[in-house]
Amino acid sequence: MDELRFGTDGWRDIIADRYTFANVARVARATADYVRSQGGTRVVVGYDTRFLSDRFARHAAEVMAASGLEVRLADRYVPTPVASLAVVHFEAAAGVMITASHNPPAYNGYKLKGPYGGSATPEIYAGMIERIDAAADARADEGAVELFDLREVYYRHLAGLLDLEALRAYDGVLYHDAMGGAGGGWLAGFVKHAGLPLDLRELHGVPHPLFYGVNPEPIPKNLATLRAVMGAESGPAFAAVTDGDADRIGAVLAGGAYFNSHQIFAVLLKHLYDKGLRGRVVKTFSVSQIVDRLAEKLGLEVVTTPIGFKYITDEFLKGDVLIGGEESGGIGVAGHIPERDGVLNALLLLESVAMSGKGLDEQFAEIEELTGFKHAFDRLDLEVASTEARDAVMERLQSSPPDRIGRLAVERVETLDGVKLHLAGGAWLLFRPSGTEPLLRIYCEAGDAATVKRALKEARKLVGG
Repeated sequence: MDELRFGTDGWRDIIADRYTFANVARVARATADYVRSQGGTRVVVGYDTRFLSDRFARHAAEVMAASGLEVRLADRYVPTPVASLAVVHFEAAAGVMITASHNPPAYNGYKLKGPYGGSATPEIYAGMIERIDAAADARADEGAVELFDLREVYYRHLAGLLDLEALRAYDGVLYHDAMGGAGGGWLAGFVKHAGLPLDLRELHGVPHPLFYGVNPEPIPKNLATLRAVMGAESGPAFAAVTDGDADRIGAVLAGGAYFNSHQIFAVLLKHLYDKGLRGRVVKTFSVSQIVDRLAEKLGLEVVTTPIGFKYITDEFLKGDVLIGGEESGGIGVAGHIPERDGVLNALLLLESVAMSGKGLDEQFAEIEELTGFKHAFDRLDLEVASTEARDAVMERLQSSPPDRIGRLAVERVETLDGVKLHLAGGAWLLFRPSGTEPLLRIYCEAGDAATVKRALKEARKLVGG
């Protein structure tokens, strides 16, 4: 029987290889067994726009219903944060989201949500995983599968987190690239619900299992069409980009420049602070140090976690968190469920422009001036021959880290999650294996783009890429 590998946020595999109806049923039975062991009786199931996601979701729902649970199944594709909100709204014990998020189109996946409406904690995942293949096939007292539509509930919830008057006063353009994923139509739906006189222009809003020929991850190499469209824009206009299941956010500025996730994190942090909100700032190991510098200037505590939003969720559940985010563009904010939400974050970015009268680039330039820190960042995703080869590289880096990267001395090494080399002059490199794909990820931040480019070139040579 196939061994199923769980990464930082659930199980993902290639459709028709290990991602099959039989394996989805194994995980669904284990989920049901875990929920019942905790005294739960109800679960929620959502799904994205990937190939067969609706069928996989229906199958998982029916398996859990056959295990004696009451199951609420989305009546259409939904963003992951909508499925998470549904867990809280229906007072369910857990949630399942059928999605592979930003992975290539050949993949699908299975995300698990806790009763609080956010990523399952490591403890919840462990409790479910240990029950795979140990759970009973079914129970005689079958439960029920009931369809739900949470669109209006979700929109009302978002409205309570935003300054609608400021948004209604904004006279400008907002683009939304849903990348063919589950965010398609949801931002436009909120604009209509709230009565915003906003010129919203959608790209790739129609569901597309192949995501229009790219991976549904909002990074520059996947946004050529959008950047060409934005090249003709000027002023504070920007484009929000949501990934395959719309829990992550990316942005492209007027003129076509990419605005990365670290910059988004910093702008949202400063915007929430300016709105009068306070709390701890939680960031994963791969997030820019400009977030630390900004939080220090604002007098806010910073907590750094391993990579994976489930670790940020842990901090949200402890309380007093203003914002928590990761390098991949997943960001959660105070007042919301403890979950990433690309649709909400797009609206918060728009709100920051409306309230400040400044574009995202202007706001970030002010943050750089405030912190005295210049930010440049890039990432390499290197395909490797095998997971064994990838793991051998990581073991070598951890046991014998280099003394230099090109002309830059390695001043210290951190191994909280992967191997992070702190370089002379304030730059850093992070080497980390992907949890779901045969990739070695290399992240780099420095004070200028040229240094980032040189450091990544040297890093590629170091690992034999």
